[in-house]
Amino acid sequence: MKVFYSILALFFIAPLSGQVNANTAKPSDTLDPDAFINTVEQSLQLYIAEHLKDSNYDSLVKALNYAPDDLPEFSDAIYCERIEAINELSPFHLDCNDITLSTIKYFVKNRRSFTSIVLGRSALYFDLFEETLSEYGLPLELKYLAVIESGLRPQVKSKAGALGLWQFMYATGQSYGLVENSYIDQRMDPVAATNAACRFLKKLYGIYGDWNLALAAYNAGPGNVNKAIRRSGNKTTYWEIRPFLPTETQGYVPNFIAAAYMLNYYAEHNIVPTEAKIHYQQIDTMCLSAGIHMNTLSKLVEWPVEDIQALNPIYKTTYIPKTSPPQCISGPLEKIGLLVSIEYEMYMTELKAYNPELAAQIERDRDTTPVALETLYLDTAAVDTTNLEGYIYHKVKTGETLTAISKKYTVSVDEILDWNDLRTTNIYVGQRLLLKAELPKTTSTTVAAATTTPVKTAAKTTTTKKYYTVKSGDTFSKIASKYGVSQSKLSKLNPGININKIKVGQKIRVK
Repeated sequence: MKVFYSILALFFIAPLSGQVNANTAKPSDTLDPDAFINTVEQSLQLYIAEHLKDSNYDSLVKALNYAPDDLPEFSDAIYCERIEAINELSPFHLDCNDITLSTIKYFVKNRRSFTSIVLGRSALYFDLFEETLSEYGLPLELKYLAVIESGLRPQVKSKAGALGLWQFMYATGQSYGLVENSYIDQRMDPVAATNAACRFLKKLYGIYGDWNLALAAYNAGPGNVNKAIRRSGNKTTYWEIRPFLPTETQGYVPNFIAAAYMLNYYAEHNIVPTEAKIHYQQIDTMCLSAGIHMNTLSKLVEWPVEDIQALNPIYKTTYIPKTSPPQCISGPLEKIGLLVSIEYEMYMTELKAYNPELAAQIERDRDTTPVALETLYLDTAAVDTTNLEGYIYHKVKTGETLTAISKKYTVSVDEILDWNDLRTTNIYVGQRLLLKAELPKTTSTTVAAATTTPVKTAAKTTTTKKYYTVKSGDTFSKIASKYGVSQSKLSKLNPGININKIKVGQKIRVK
Protein backbone atom coordinates (compact mmCIF):
# COMPACT_ATOMS: atom_id res chain seq x y z
CA MET A 1 0.00 0.00 0.00
CA LYS A 2 3.06 2.32 0.12
CA VAL A 3 2.62 3.17 -3.54
CA PHE A 4 -1.02 4.08 -2.96
CA TYR A 5 -0.27 6.59 -0.22
CA SER A 6 2.65 8.11 -2.12
CA ILE A 7 0.42 8.80 -5.08
CA LEU A 8 -2.35 10.00 -2.79
CA ALA A 9 0.04 12.62 -1.44
CA LEU A 10 1.24 13.54 -4.91
CA PHE A 11 -2.20 14.11 -6.42
CA PHE A 12 -4.28 15.35 -3.52
CA ILE A 13 -2.45 16.51 -0.41
CA ALA A 14 -0.30 19.14 -2.10
CA PRO A 15 -3.17 20.81 -4.02
CA LEU A 16 -5.45 20.75 -0.99
CA SER A 17 -2.86 22.40 1.25
CA GLY A 18 -2.63 25.31 -1.17
CA GLN A 19 -6.40 25.76 -1.11
CA VAL A 20 -6.47 25.82 2.69
CA ASN A 21 -3.92 28.60 2.82
CA ALA A 22 -5.85 30.65 0.27
CA ASN A 23 -9.20 30.23 2.03
CA THR A 24 -9.86 31.50 5.52
CA ALA A 25 -13.39 30.05 5.65
CA LYS A 26 -13.52 26.37 6.61
CA PRO A 27 -15.54 24.49 3.99
CA SER A 28 -17.97 21.77 4.96
CA ASP A 29 -16.98 18.15 4.21
CA THR A 30 -19.08 17.17 1.20
CA LEU A 31 -16.57 14.77 -0.35
CA ASP A 32 -18.10 11.54 -1.66
CA PRO A 33 -15.80 8.76 -0.33
CA ASP A 34 -16.46 6.43 -3.28
CA ALA A 35 -15.82 9.17 -5.83
CA PHE A 36 -12.67 10.21 -3.96
CA ILE A 37 -11.27 6.67 -3.90
CA ASN A 38 -12.12 6.19 -7.57
CA THR A 39 -10.30 9.40 -8.46
CA VAL A 40 -7.25 8.36 -6.43
CA GLU A 41 -7.15 4.93 -8.07
CA GLN A 42 -7.52 6.40 -11.56
CA SER A 43 -4.69 8.84 -10.83
CA LEU A 44 -2.58 5.98 -9.53
CA GLN A 45 -3.19 3.90 -12.65
CA LEU A 46 -2.32 6.87 -14.89
CA TYR A 47 0.88 7.46 -12.96
CA ILE A 48 1.91 3.79 -13.20
CA ALA A 49 1.05 3.62 -16.92
CA GLU A 50 3.21 6.69 -17.56
CA HIS A 51 6.05 5.25 -15.52
CA LEU A 52 5.94 1.94 -17.39
CA LYS A 53 5.81 3.80 -20.69
CA ASP A 54 9.02 5.62 -19.77
CA SER A 55 10.77 2.29 -19.20
CA ASN A 56 9.68 0.75 -22.50
CA TYR A 57 12.46 -1.71 -23.39
CA ASP A 58 11.30 -2.18 -26.96
CA SER A 59 12.23 1.39 -27.86
CA LEU A 60 15.88 0.71 -26.97
CA VAL A 61 16.04 -2.12 -29.49
CA LYS A 62 14.19 -0.17 -32.19
CA ALA A 63 16.56 2.79 -31.80
CA LEU A 64 19.42 0.61 -33.06
CA ASN A 65 17.57 -0.04 -36.36
CA TYR A 66 18.18 -3.78 -36.41
CA ALA A 67 16.22 -6.06 -38.72
CA PRO A 68 14.25 -8.74 -36.80
CA ASP A 69 16.68 -11.53 -37.72
CA ASP A 70 19.93 -9.59 -37.21
CA LEU A 71 22.45 -11.30 -34.89
CA PRO A 72 25.06 -8.64 -34.05
CA GLU A 73 28.60 -9.76 -33.26
CA PHE A 74 31.24 -7.82 -31.35
CA SER A 75 34.93 -8.10 -30.62
CA ASP A 76 36.30 -9.38 -27.32
CA ALA A 77 37.48 -5.85 -26.57
CA ILE A 78 33.91 -4.51 -26.84
CA TYR A 79 32.60 -7.22 -24.49
CA CYS A 80 35.32 -6.38 -21.95
CA GLU A 81 34.62 -2.64 -22.24
CA ARG A 82 30.95 -3.25 -21.48
CA ILE A 83 31.73 -5.48 -18.50
CA GLU A 84 34.07 -2.81 -17.18
CA ALA A 85 31.29 -0.24 -17.58
CA ILE A 86 29.10 -2.41 -15.30
CA ASN A 87 31.97 -2.68 -12.80
CA GLU A 88 32.43 1.09 -12.63
CA LEU A 89 28.92 1.48 -11.22
CA SER A 90 29.08 -1.41 -8.78
CA PRO A 91 31.17 -2.74 -5.87
CA PHE A 92 30.77 -6.13 -7.53
CA HIS A 93 33.68 -7.08 -9.80
CA LEU A 94 32.85 -9.00 -12.97
CA ASP A 95 35.93 -10.56 -14.57
CA CYS A 96 36.47 -10.48 -18.32
CA ASN A 97 38.64 -13.45 -19.28
CA ASP A 98 38.62 -16.28 -21.81
CA ILE A 99 36.16 -18.32 -19.73
CA THR A 100 33.62 -15.53 -19.23
CA LEU A 101 33.95 -14.39 -22.85
CA SER A 102 33.22 -17.92 -24.04
CA THR A 103 30.16 -18.08 -21.76
CA ILE A 104 28.87 -14.68 -22.92
CA LYS A 105 29.19 -15.74 -26.56
CA TYR A 106 27.23 -18.90 -25.77
CA PHE A 107 24.46 -16.81 -24.18
CA VAL A 108 24.46 -14.42 -27.16
CA LYS A 109 23.94 -17.27 -29.58
CA ASN A 110 21.99 -19.93 -27.64
CA ARG A 111 20.17 -18.20 -24.79
CA ARG A 112 18.45 -15.40 -26.62
CA SER A 113 14.93 -16.67 -25.89
CA PHE A 114 15.85 -17.23 -22.26
CA THR A 115 17.10 -13.64 -22.01
CA SER A 116 13.92 -12.32 -23.62
CA ILE A 117 11.67 -14.27 -21.24
CA VAL A 118 13.69 -13.32 -18.15
CA LEU A 119 13.53 -9.64 -19.10
CA GLY A 120 9.74 -9.92 -19.20
CA ARG A 121 9.63 -11.61 -15.79
CA SER A 122 12.09 -9.11 -14.31
CA ALA A 123 9.38 -6.43 -14.37
CA LEU A 124 7.70 -8.24 -11.47
CA TYR A 125 10.78 -9.15 -9.42
CA PHE A 126 13.79 -6.87 -9.98
CA ASP A 127 12.39 -3.86 -8.09
CA LEU A 128 11.69 -6.13 -5.12
CA PHE A 129 15.21 -7.61 -5.31
CA GLU A 130 16.91 -4.23 -5.55
CA GLU A 131 14.85 -2.80 -2.69
CA THR A 132 15.75 -5.74 -0.42
CA LEU A 133 19.42 -5.92 -1.48
CA SER A 134 19.74 -2.20 -0.76
CA GLU A 135 18.25 -2.67 2.72
CA TYR A 136 20.94 -5.27 3.48
CA GLY A 137 23.73 -3.15 1.97
CA LEU A 138 24.45 -5.70 -0.76
CA PRO A 139 25.41 -5.10 -4.42
CA LEU A 140 22.31 -4.75 -6.58
CA GLU A 141 23.93 -6.97 -9.22
CA LEU A 142 23.13 -9.96 -6.98
CA LYS A 143 19.65 -9.83 -8.51
CA TYR A 144 21.16 -11.70 -11.47
CA LEU A 145 21.78 -14.64 -9.14
CA ALA A 146 18.05 -15.46 -9.19
CA VAL A 147 18.20 -15.41 -13.00
CA ILE A 148 20.70 -18.24 -13.21
CA GLU A 149 19.19 -20.07 -10.24
CA SER A 150 15.54 -20.19 -11.33
CA GLY A 151 15.02 -18.14 -14.50
CA LEU A 152 12.80 -15.97 -12.23
CA ARG A 153 10.25 -18.78 -11.77
CA PRO A 154 9.23 -19.10 -8.10
CA GLN A 155 7.73 -22.61 -8.50
CA VAL A 156 10.75 -24.19 -10.23
CA LYS A 157 12.32 -27.14 -8.41
CA SER A 158 15.72 -28.68 -9.12
CA LYS A 159 16.46 -32.40 -9.29
CA ALA A 160 18.24 -32.05 -5.95
CA GLY A 161 15.11 -30.56 -4.34
CA ALA A 162 16.08 -26.86 -4.30
CA LEU A 163 12.99 -24.68 -4.71
CA GLY A 164 11.96 -21.11 -5.48
CA LEU A 165 13.42 -17.98 -7.05
CA TRP A 166 16.59 -18.38 -4.99
CA GLN A 167 16.62 -22.22 -5.04
CA PHE A 168 16.78 -23.00 -1.34
CA MET A 169 17.21 -26.57 -0.21
CA TYR A 170 14.79 -27.59 2.55
CA ALA A 171 17.37 -27.58 5.36
CA THR A 172 18.93 -24.27 4.32
CA GLY A 173 15.51 -22.69 4.01
CA GLN A 174 14.59 -23.90 7.49
CA SER A 175 17.80 -22.47 8.95
CA TYR A 176 16.88 -19.05 7.52
CA GLY A 177 13.33 -19.14 8.82
CA LEU A 178 11.51 -20.27 5.67
CA VAL A 179 8.46 -22.23 6.84
CA GLU A 180 6.95 -25.22 5.06
CA ASN A 181 3.81 -27.16 5.93
CA SER A 182 0.94 -28.79 4.06
CA TYR A 183 -0.33 -25.46 2.75
CA ILE A 184 2.60 -23.09 2.40
CA ASP A 185 6.25 -23.20 1.38
CA GLN A 186 8.04 -19.91 1.96
CA ARG A 187 10.85 -20.94 -0.35
CA MET A 188 8.38 -20.03 -3.12
CA ASP A 189 7.44 -16.71 -1.50
CA PRO A 190 9.29 -13.92 -3.37
CA VAL A 191 9.47 -11.61 -0.35
CA ALA A 192 10.43 -14.14 2.35
CA ALA A 193 12.88 -16.02 0.10
CA THR A 194 14.57 -12.79 -1.06
CA ASN A 195 15.09 -11.73 2.55
CA ALA A 196 16.53 -15.15 3.38
CA ALA A 197 18.80 -15.07 0.32
CA CYS A 198 20.14 -11.65 1.32
CA ARG A 199 20.95 -12.87 4.85
CA PHE A 200 22.62 -16.01 3.47
CA LEU A 201 24.68 -14.06 0.91
CA LYS A 202 25.71 -11.48 3.52
CA LYS A 203 26.90 -14.29 5.78
CA LEU A 204 28.86 -15.96 2.96
CA TYR A 205 30.55 -12.69 2.02
CA GLY A 206 31.44 -12.19 5.68
CA ILE A 207 33.16 -15.59 5.63
CA TYR A 208 35.15 -15.21 2.41
CA GLY A 209 35.41 -11.45 1.84
CA ASP A 210 35.10 -12.12 -1.90
CA TRP A 211 31.88 -12.09 -3.91
CA ASN A 212 32.97 -14.74 -6.41
CA LEU A 213 33.77 -17.16 -3.58
CA ALA A 214 30.50 -16.23 -1.89
CA LEU A 215 28.61 -17.09 -5.10
CA ALA A 216 30.47 -20.40 -5.36
CA ALA A 217 29.56 -21.19 -1.74
CA TYR A 218 25.91 -20.27 -2.42
CA ASN A 219 25.87 -22.86 -5.21
CA ALA A 220 28.03 -25.67 -3.81
CA GLY A 221 28.01 -24.96 -0.08
CA PRO A 222 30.86 -23.59 2.06
CA GLY A 223 32.16 -27.12 2.65
CA ASN A 224 32.94 -27.70 -1.04
CA VAL A 225 34.54 -24.27 -1.38
CA ASN A 226 36.74 -24.92 1.66
CA LYS A 227 37.82 -28.28 0.19
CA ALA A 228 38.68 -26.58 -3.11
CA ILE A 229 40.76 -23.96 -1.25
CA ARG A 230 42.75 -26.72 0.51
CA ARG A 231 43.22 -28.76 -2.68
CA SER A 232 44.46 -25.69 -4.54
CA GLY A 233 47.21 -25.11 -2.00
CA ASN A 234 45.21 -22.54 -0.02
CA LYS A 235 44.59 -20.18 -2.91
CA THR A 236 42.09 -17.42 -2.12
CA THR A 237 40.39 -16.44 -5.40
CA TYR A 238 37.60 -18.14 -7.30
CA TRP A 239 39.62 -18.46 -10.51
CA GLU A 240 42.53 -20.13 -8.68
CA ILE A 241 40.34 -22.71 -6.91
CA ARG A 242 37.91 -23.15 -9.83
CA PRO A 243 39.49 -26.42 -11.16
CA PHE A 244 38.92 -28.01 -7.73
CA LEU A 245 35.23 -27.07 -7.44
CA PRO A 246 32.31 -29.31 -8.47
CA THR A 247 31.67 -29.21 -12.23
CA GLU A 248 28.43 -27.24 -11.90
CA THR A 249 30.09 -24.61 -9.71
CA GLN A 250 32.94 -24.20 -12.19
CA GLY A 251 30.40 -22.73 -14.59
CA TYR A 252 28.41 -20.83 -11.93
CA VAL A 253 30.32 -17.54 -11.75
CA PRO A 254 30.85 -17.36 -15.56
CA ASN A 255 27.08 -17.90 -15.98
CA PHE A 256 26.40 -15.14 -13.46
CA ILE A 257 28.66 -12.73 -15.36
CA ALA A 258 27.08 -13.69 -18.69
CA ALA A 259 23.59 -13.11 -17.27
CA ALA A 260 24.62 -9.70 -15.93
CA TYR A 261 26.04 -8.79 -19.33
CA MET A 262 23.01 -9.97 -21.30
CA LEU A 263 20.46 -8.19 -19.11
CA ASN A 264 22.40 -4.94 -19.47
CA TYR A 265 23.19 -5.19 -23.19
CA TYR A 266 20.26 -7.16 -24.64
CA ALA A 267 19.30 -4.27 -26.94
CA GLU A 268 22.74 -4.23 -28.53
CA HIS A 269 22.19 -7.92 -29.34
CA ASN A 270 18.76 -7.31 -30.90
CA ILE A 271 16.87 -9.11 -28.14
CA VAL A 272 13.33 -7.84 -27.51
CA PRO A 273 11.92 -8.57 -24.03
CA THR A 274 8.71 -10.57 -23.82
CA GLU A 275 5.74 -8.51 -22.68
CA ALA A 276 5.47 -8.35 -18.90
CA LYS A 277 2.17 -9.75 -17.60
CA ILE A 278 2.30 -7.41 -14.61
CA HIS A 279 4.79 -5.01 -13.07
CA TYR A 280 5.90 -4.74 -9.45
CA GLN A 281 4.36 -1.25 -9.24
CA GLN A 282 0.94 -2.70 -10.11
CA ILE A 283 0.91 -5.11 -7.15
CA ASP A 284 -0.81 -4.54 -3.82
CA THR A 285 -1.13 -6.78 -0.75
CA MET A 286 -3.94 -7.67 1.63
CA CYS A 287 -3.51 -9.69 4.83
CA LEU A 288 -6.31 -12.08 5.76
CA SER A 289 -8.21 -12.46 9.01
CA ALA A 290 -9.36 -16.00 8.26
CA GLY A 291 -8.64 -18.98 6.05
CA ILE A 292 -10.14 -18.85 2.58
CA HIS A 293 -10.18 -20.69 -0.76
CA MET A 294 -8.90 -19.04 -3.89
CA ASN A 295 -12.09 -20.14 -5.65
CA THR A 296 -14.04 -17.84 -3.32
CA LEU A 297 -11.82 -14.87 -4.21
CA SER A 298 -12.03 -15.76 -7.88
CA LYS A 299 -15.84 -15.73 -7.95
CA LEU A 300 -16.21 -12.52 -5.96
CA VAL A 301 -13.93 -10.29 -8.06
CA GLU A 302 -13.60 -12.26 -11.33
CA TRP A 303 -9.95 -13.08 -10.70
CA PRO A 304 -8.89 -16.41 -12.30
CA VAL A 305 -7.50 -18.92 -9.80
CA GLU A 306 -4.49 -19.47 -12.08
CA ASP A 307 -3.65 -15.76 -11.83
CA ILE A 308 -4.04 -15.79 -8.04
CA GLN A 309 -1.66 -18.75 -7.82
CA ALA A 310 0.86 -17.11 -10.15
CA LEU A 311 1.13 -14.04 -7.91
CA ASN A 312 1.00 -16.07 -4.68
CA PRO A 313 3.33 -19.03 -5.27
CA ILE A 314 3.85 -19.49 -1.52
CA TYR A 315 0.60 -21.51 -1.36
CA LYS A 316 0.93 -25.17 -2.30
CA THR A 317 -2.82 -25.62 -2.85
CA THR A 318 -5.69 -23.29 -3.64
CA TYR A 319 -6.48 -22.95 0.08
CA ILE A 320 -4.98 -20.07 2.09
CA PRO A 321 -4.88 -21.10 5.78
CA LYS A 322 -5.51 -18.98 8.87
CA THR A 323 -2.22 -18.41 10.69
CA SER A 324 -0.68 -16.04 13.22
CA PRO A 325 0.71 -13.73 11.99
CA PRO A 326 -1.92 -13.79 9.24
CA GLN A 327 -1.29 -14.96 5.70
CA CYS A 328 -1.43 -12.33 2.95
CA ILE A 329 -2.28 -12.31 -0.75
CA SER A 330 -0.76 -10.19 -3.49
CA GLY A 331 -2.56 -9.12 -6.62
CA PRO A 332 -3.31 -6.31 -9.07
CA LEU A 333 -4.23 -3.04 -7.38
CA GLU A 334 -7.82 -3.17 -8.63
CA LYS A 335 -8.43 -6.77 -7.44
CA ILE A 336 -7.02 -6.15 -3.97
CA GLY A 337 -9.00 -2.91 -3.75
CA LEU A 338 -12.21 -4.77 -4.53
CA LEU A 339 -11.50 -7.47 -1.96
CA VAL A 340 -10.78 -4.88 0.74
CA SER A 341 -14.12 -3.22 0.01
CA ILE A 342 -16.05 -6.51 0.41
CA GLU A 343 -13.95 -8.10 3.14
CA TYR A 344 -16.95 -9.05 5.32
CA GLU A 345 -18.84 -10.56 2.37
CA MET A 346 -15.67 -12.43 1.38
CA TYR A 347 -15.42 -14.30 4.69
CA MET A 348 -19.18 -14.84 4.88
CA THR A 349 -19.15 -16.45 1.44
CA GLU A 350 -16.48 -18.86 2.65
CA LEU A 351 -18.32 -19.57 5.91
CA LYS A 352 -21.58 -20.29 4.07
CA ALA A 353 -19.80 -23.04 2.13
CA TYR A 354 -18.76 -24.77 5.38
CA ASN A 355 -21.59 -23.98 7.78
CA PRO A 356 -24.64 -22.26 6.27
CA GLU A 357 -26.59 -22.37 9.57
CA LEU A 358 -23.85 -20.54 11.48
CA ALA A 359 -23.55 -18.02 8.64
CA ALA A 360 -27.31 -17.42 8.69
CA GLN A 361 -27.25 -16.91 12.47
CA ILE A 362 -24.43 -14.36 12.21
CA GLU A 363 -26.34 -12.50 9.50
CA ARG A 364 -29.51 -12.42 11.66
CA ASP A 365 -27.64 -11.10 14.71
CA ARG A 366 -25.35 -8.74 12.84
CA ASP A 367 -27.28 -5.56 13.75
CA THR A 368 -27.33 -6.31 17.47
CA THR A 369 -24.07 -8.30 17.84
CA PRO A 370 -21.06 -6.86 15.96
CA VAL A 371 -18.86 -9.59 14.48
CA ALA A 372 -15.06 -9.50 14.28
CA LEU A 373 -13.79 -10.67 10.91
CA GLU A 374 -11.55 -13.32 12.43
CA THR A 375 -14.58 -15.02 13.98
CA LEU A 376 -16.01 -15.71 10.52
CA TYR A 377 -13.78 -18.76 10.40
CA LEU A 378 -14.90 -22.33 10.94
CA ASP A 379 -12.18 -24.52 12.43
CA THR A 380 -12.33 -27.19 9.77
CA ALA A 381 -9.68 -29.20 11.61
CA ALA A 382 -12.46 -30.16 14.05
CA VAL A 383 -14.45 -31.73 11.21
CA ASP A 384 -13.54 -35.18 9.96
CA THR A 385 -14.55 -34.47 6.37
CA THR A 386 -16.08 -31.46 4.66
CA ASN A 387 -17.53 -31.25 1.18
CA LEU A 388 -16.87 -28.01 -0.72
CA GLU A 389 -17.70 -27.66 -4.41
CA GLY A 390 -17.21 -31.35 -5.13
CA TYR A 391 -14.11 -31.70 -2.95
CA ILE A 392 -13.80 -33.41 0.43
CA TYR A 393 -11.36 -32.56 3.20
CA HIS A 394 -10.26 -35.58 5.20
CA LYS A 395 -8.54 -35.26 8.57
CA VAL A 396 -5.87 -37.96 9.00
CA LYS A 397 -6.36 -40.19 12.05
CA THR A 398 -3.89 -42.28 14.04
CA GLY A 399 -2.76 -45.33 12.10
CA GLU A 400 -4.11 -44.17 8.72
CA THR A 401 -2.03 -44.46 5.55
CA LEU A 402 -2.55 -43.01 2.09
CA THR A 403 -3.34 -46.50 0.82
CA ALA A 404 -6.09 -46.96 3.41
CA ILE A 405 -7.52 -43.50 2.73
CA SER A 406 -7.47 -44.07 -1.03
CA LYS A 407 -9.46 -47.30 -0.62
CA LYS A 408 -11.92 -45.60 1.73
CA TYR A 409 -12.77 -42.96 -0.89
CA THR A 410 -12.25 -45.15 -3.97
CA VAL A 411 -9.47 -43.00 -5.40
CA SER A 412 -5.84 -43.77 -6.17
CA VAL A 413 -2.80 -42.86 -4.06
CA ASP A 414 -1.37 -40.99 -7.06
CA GLU A 415 -4.50 -38.84 -7.24
CA ILE A 416 -4.25 -37.93 -3.54
CA LEU A 417 -0.58 -37.01 -4.04
CA ASP A 418 -1.49 -34.89 -7.06
CA TRP A 419 -4.46 -33.09 -5.45
CA ASN A 420 -2.40 -32.18 -2.39
CA ASP A 421 0.92 -31.47 -4.12
CA LEU A 422 2.61 -34.12 -1.97
CA ARG A 423 6.01 -35.46 -2.97
CA THR A 424 5.97 -38.53 -0.67
CA THR A 425 3.36 -40.81 0.86
CA ASN A 426 4.33 -39.66 4.37
CA ILE A 427 1.34 -38.12 6.18
CA TYR A 428 0.77 -37.08 9.78
CA VAL A 429 -2.10 -37.21 12.27
CA GLY A 430 -4.34 -34.16 11.97
CA GLN A 431 -3.29 -33.38 8.39
CA ARG A 432 -6.15 -32.28 6.11
CA LEU A 433 -6.16 -33.95 2.71
CA LEU A 434 -8.15 -32.61 -0.21
CA LEU A 435 -9.98 -35.33 -2.14
CA LYS A 436 -12.23 -35.20 -5.20
CA ALA A 437 -14.60 -37.97 -4.19
CA GLU A 438 -17.92 -38.84 -2.55
CA LEU A 439 -18.17 -39.17 1.21
CA PRO A 440 -18.15 -42.84 2.28
CA LYS A 441 -21.43 -43.82 3.90
CA THR A 442 -19.66 -45.04 7.04
CA THR A 443 -18.51 -41.51 7.94
CA SER A 444 -21.82 -39.65 7.55
CA THR A 445 -22.87 -40.01 11.19
CA THR A 446 -19.46 -38.87 12.41
CA VAL A 447 -19.63 -35.75 10.30
CA ALA A 448 -23.18 -34.97 11.37
CA ALA A 449 -22.15 -35.18 15.01
CA ALA A 450 -19.12 -32.94 14.49
CA THR A 451 -20.92 -30.12 12.67
CA THR A 452 -24.12 -28.22 13.06
CA THR A 453 -25.08 -29.04 9.48
CA PRO A 454 -24.82 -32.55 7.98
CA VAL A 455 -22.47 -32.68 5.01
CA LYS A 456 -24.19 -33.40 1.73
CA THR A 457 -22.74 -36.15 -0.41
CA ALA A 458 -22.20 -35.58 -4.09
CA ALA A 459 -24.98 -37.08 -6.21
CA LYS A 460 -23.95 -39.80 -8.63
CA THR A 461 -24.42 -38.89 -12.23
CA THR A 462 -23.93 -40.70 -15.47
CA THR A 463 -20.49 -39.86 -16.88
CA THR A 464 -20.65 -37.99 -20.16
CA LYS A 465 -17.61 -37.26 -22.24
CA LYS A 466 -16.38 -33.67 -22.11
CA TYR A 467 -13.67 -32.11 -24.26
CA TYR A 468 -11.50 -29.01 -23.98
CA THR A 469 -9.93 -27.12 -26.89
CA VAL A 470 -6.26 -26.30 -26.25
CA LYS A 471 -5.49 -22.57 -26.18
CA SER A 472 -2.24 -20.64 -26.45
CA GLY A 473 -0.17 -21.05 -23.28
CA ASP A 474 -1.96 -24.22 -22.15
CA THR A 475 -0.02 -27.18 -20.80
CA PHE A 476 -1.22 -30.65 -19.89
CA SER A 477 -0.64 -29.79 -16.23
CA LYS A 478 -2.71 -26.58 -16.44
CA ILE A 479 -5.61 -28.39 -18.13
CA ALA A 480 -5.54 -31.14 -15.49
CA SER A 481 -5.60 -28.54 -12.70
CA LYS A 482 -8.37 -26.56 -14.40
CA TYR A 483 -10.69 -29.58 -14.46
CA GLY A 484 -9.63 -31.03 -11.09
CA VAL A 485 -8.12 -34.27 -12.35
CA SER A 486 -4.65 -35.73 -12.00
CA GLN A 487 -2.28 -35.74 -14.96
CA SER A 488 -2.19 -39.52 -14.90
CA LYS A 489 -5.99 -39.72 -15.16
CA LEU A 490 -6.06 -37.09 -17.90
CA SER A 491 -3.44 -39.09 -19.76
CA LYS A 492 -5.58 -42.24 -19.50
CA LEU A 493 -8.55 -40.33 -20.94
CA ASN A 494 -6.40 -39.32 -23.92
CA PRO A 495 -4.44 -42.38 -25.08
CA GLY A 496 -2.11 -41.70 -27.97
CA ILE A 497 -1.65 -37.99 -27.13
CA ASN A 498 1.88 -36.83 -26.31
CA ILE A 499 1.34 -34.79 -23.14
CA ASN A 500 4.53 -32.79 -23.79
CA LYS A 501 3.51 -31.73 -27.31
CA ILE A 502 -0.12 -30.61 -27.20
CA LYS A 503 -1.08 -28.09 -29.88
CA VAL A 504 -3.38 -25.08 -30.00
CA GLY A 505 -6.80 -26.18 -31.29
CA GLN A 506 -6.29 -29.80 -30.22
CA LYS A 507 -9.22 -31.52 -28.46
CA ILE A 508 -8.44 -32.93 -25.02
CA ARG A 509 -10.92 -35.17 -23.22
CA VAL A 510 -11.31 -33.94 -19.63
CA LYS A 511 -14.21 -36.15 -18.48
